[in-house]
Amino acid sequence: MRDPNGSNQSISFALVGSGGAGAITAGGMLLEAAGKAGWYGIMNRSVGPQIRGGEAAALVRLSTAPVDCMAEFYDFVIAIDWRNADRFAAEMPLSAEGLAVGDPTGGEIPGIFTEAGATAAQVPMKDLAGDVPGGRENMIAAGLAAGLAGLPVDTLMSVVTTRLAAKGEAAIEASLTCIRIGLQQAEGLERSFPLEGPPARPADGGRWLITGNEAVGLGAVRGGVRFAAAYPITPATEVLEWLAPALARIGGALVQAEDELASINMAIGASFGGRASITATSGPGLALMVEALGLATAAEIPIVVVDVMRGGPSTGIPTKSEQSDLNIAVYGCHGDAPHIVVAPLSVADCLFTAQWAVHLAEALQTPAIVLSDQSLGQARAIVDRPADLAFLARRAVLDAQPSEAYERYALTADGVSPMALPGTAGGQYTADGLTHSVRGTPSSKDADHRDQLDKRRDKIGAFDYGDHWGEVRRGGNDDAVTILTWGSLAGAAREAMHRLEREGIPSNLVAMRLIAPFPKQKLLSALSGSRRILIVEQTHSGQFHDYLRAKCDLPGEIRHFHRAGPKLIGPAEICTRIRDWNAP
Repeated sequence: MRDPNGSNQSISFALVGSGGAGAITAGGMLLEAAGKAGWYGIMNRSVGPQIRGGEAAALVRLSTAPVDCMAEFYDFVIAIDWRNADRFAAEMPLSAEGLAVGDPTGGEIPGIFTEAGATAAQVPMKDLAGDVPGGRENMIAAGLAAGLAGLPVDTLMSVVTTRLAAKGEAAIEASLTCIRIGLQQAEGLERSFPLEGPPARPADGGRWLITGNEAVGLGAVRGGVRFAAAYPITPATEVLEWLAPALARIGGALVQAEDELASINMAIGASFGGRASITATSGPGLALMVEALGLATAAEIPIVVVDVMRGGPSTGIPTKSEQSDLNIAVYGCHGDAPHIVVAPLSVADCLFTAQWAVHLAEALQTPAIVLSDQSLGQARAIVDRPADLAFLARRAVLDAQPSEAYERYALTADGVSPMALPGTAGGQYTADGLTHSVRGTPSSKDADHRDQLDKRRDKIGAFDYGDHWGEVRRGGNDDAVTILTWGSLAGAAREAMHRLEREGIPSNLVAMRLIAPFPKQKLLSALSGSRRILIVEQTHSGQFHDYLRAKCDLPGEIRHFHRAGPKLIGPAEICTRIRDWNAP
């Protein structure tokens, strides 16, 4: 992407190949090298739903400043082979000035990559790698990409040497040789897309290279989670993979369950026993967990469920991103079952949001759902080190033998009643999904049912969520268009706002982190005076728009931009809609 003066502020490229060709490995090495050289960046991956084989692509964006989203157009694509590339070509369109590089033995370059005017070139990566004992085509591709992007060679060599240390000197030398060959081939193409200008100075504490799923795991641990129950599912599995060794190091535990129903019930049981607990899943798993979420709500047992959303319905597209689970997260439980739903606003914000979710679940003794998605969870980004957060999960616990009959579900002023841990003298109570009295005794009385419904609603509705409910940025007055969005699309909205600012077009941004309970007064305050609001979301049916309109009367004129995944909504599309709205 170029600024108004014509210099490259960011560069985007894709490495493409069949599953097992090493495109994603090479992309990860290039991103890490860029970070060590002082750049920011983000990498996501596009793969098919099959277990092995099929298509694979590393989508990489490097920048002189922090970036929170992928680009809409790519400067170059390097294909180790083009097999099945047509399945994801729409996710990596080349710009008119772009370059498509392929191997003559890997098939013809699909026309979709050059139809906008991009240049096509051939480099015999397979033959070049074959001339090097132990050589790999993906390392030739890595050298090509480094040469085209202007990455420092020494930094890339250092990363490759470290990454391949366990494979021995021969493997390292073969890869380094292939990278040098790739660099030479890049020179022969007589094209380059280097970033211009010095890297931005990192914030205090340096930079991290982290995925959204890893950040969620870290946030959970920092929030106090010491037990996780796991059942693998794409694209959430990495949350559990990160938690397994992390919890073991601090005296916690992760148990792999036989399915999603078992995993959430294990987590509920651990939380009932006094341990802050978590599980992670995606849409199909969340659907199976709904009954247990109702139990945790009625029994007031805190638990965090991370839903890394993917395309739906049913099994949908496991490896692609969509904000399609909003409705089930908010409305899915049977009966009146108030609970918390939050959504991270960037890869780095996955840490904060997960830690906050643990804090809220424990403090309010209720389930909390974290709505991440594939575009955040599996993205690896170079970010400024997130700030250390002060809050740590604290639940109200009965810490002494009660002087009279223990009322587990007492009607307290804030709706939160002390929770006795198993074995507490005099603290025995029944915790199940039946309507109950203040002591937990099953009851069919109208008054008990109404009182407990009010208690559970009011404790989360009256809680002060502070400024954490969302992100508000004002770049213009009330006449400026306000972008209203949530979750992962906050990154594209931020960048759209910055691009418009450079064009002299003011705009505002409101991105919601707290989805439920609905922060009506805070949202309306943030939108106060807004005359034009553009709602942006990544769903086919417009779930976020419908949720907003059901909960409050938004001010001003409303326009709505939405579509299903897997092609993500980007900053340029948001900018276009605002420019069109501003046109006379």
